Amino acid sequence: MDITYSYRPYFDPEFDSLIERIHPPRVCIDNDTCQDCTLIKVDSANRQGILLEMVQVITDLELVISKSYISSDGGWFMDVFHVTDQLGNKITDENLINYIQQLILQAMSARSRKTKTEVQPSIWRNARPRHISIDQTALEMTVKDRPGVMSEISAVLAELGCQVSAAAAWTHNDRAACIIYLEDKLNGSPITDPCRVAHIQALLENVVEAHHYTGERRSLRLAVPTTSRTHTERRLHQLMANDRDYEEVYGRCRAESESEGAKVTVDNCAEKGYSIVTVRCSDRPKLLFDTVCALTDLQYVVFHASISSHRSIAVQEYYVRQEDGCTANTEEERLIVIKCLTAAVERRVSNGLRLDVSTQDRAGLLSDVTRVFRENGLSIVRAELGTCNERAVGTFYVKDTSGFYVNSDTVEAVRREIGGTNLVVNISTDCSIPQTSEMTSTSWTVNTSMHGPKGSNVEDRSRFSLGDLLWSQIERLSSSFRPIK
Repeated sequence: MDITYSYRPYFDPEFDSLIERIHPPRVCIDNDTCQDCTLIKVDSANRQGILLEMVQVITDLELVISKSYISSDGGWFMDVFHVTDQLGNKITDENLINYIQQLILQAMSARSRKTKTEVQPSIWRNARPRHISIDQTALEMTVKDRPGVMSEISAVLAELGCQVSAAAAWTHNDRAACIIYLEDKLNGSPITDPCRVAHIQALLENVVEAHHYTGERRSLRLAVPTTSRTHTERRLHQLMANDRDYEEVYGRCRAESESEGAKVTVDNCAEKGYSIVTVRCSDRPKLLFDTVCALTDLQYVVFHASISSHRSIAVQEYYVRQEDGCTANTEEERLIVIKCLTAAVERRVSNGLRLDVSTQDRAGLLSDVTRVFRENGLSIVRAELGTCNERAVGTFYVKDTSGFYVNSDTVEAVRREIGGTNLVVNISTDCSIPQTSEMTSTSWTVNTSMHGPKGSNVEDRSRFSLGDLLWSQIERLSSSFRPIK
């Protein structure tokens, strides 16, 4: 009997964290160098995706990055972020400073990635929409952007006993993507039974199919809880990119002036072996996160970068290579980078009226709110909803079905239907979600600083159409719809 022996080299499982143990990552919060901002200085051993994780941590804390210098050449990662809070103030609270350091160190640590632990929510925040949930069932959907789809979906979920714990939806270029986190209405546990998951997905697919013509692309997936779930907003970028929402972006942006859209250029630096990607656009929160997401998902590695803003204009310059070490050499490769970065910048820009809501959480809340929007002729441009400590906090950007301003009569009708006499309406340019730990009634902040499309009239228009009235009457029967073949 012949015995065959085989040999292979032994790799210590702790080898990946060897450099980290020799040179542990460091985070320094500096409030002395600059008078008008706080510096977050980070250095550690470099690895793929670490820049995105740093930016993700900072943006999830609702901090504003006004300037940044990034260098990750030679196997080492060194970053400096200039940050403030939403009001433009420095970060001086010691508890918050310690919390920021804790989150960043956890994101950088190879050992903590192997034994991932959940960091407790920040003590200085009230209820906020969750950016990631690993213990709930997730509904992911990309569809043609048509009025009423979100209302139909949320109504079916309510009828099937699914409680919405968090949701996020974006629209761009006539496409829409949303992620809704679900739990069982009776016991609050995740929905994992295969038969029930298949039944829910089948009914939802019927609703989506009823809103699409034959051949129109769409996708819907119900995913059970997993420990490797992607950050919600990054996943929305991936869903919309996979849905090719960027296809019409480039030609449209070239026809616009620089002040109206993002201007992206890609050049090659043959001497250093980098592609130089420059993004110039209106500055806004989370802009750095959106562009780094796009580059990472395109499998580009950022070796150096300079981020700055001046008079509301942001300029980002990246020195990048593909993961295989190559640059963007062909016109086709450069065009894909330009399209995807332009789309990533635009997805979070919302031309619509902002409505912020905070109220006691209850079953069917999302269904009721979206139904009221639809019955009053409003279409959701972007939405974010979350729950914490039996409170629901959400932000909705809406416009009328013609794409124009929402008139005051419509706002008043929505206010009456959702909140009755206890509803408070505020006209404000403040874009933050109100702090509502003391509130017992529903409250709204209506932001009228958003702009409608060019040439739009602000005159009163009819709030209802025949289609809106029809859908409002048959909404409760939507779960029994079947597509007509």
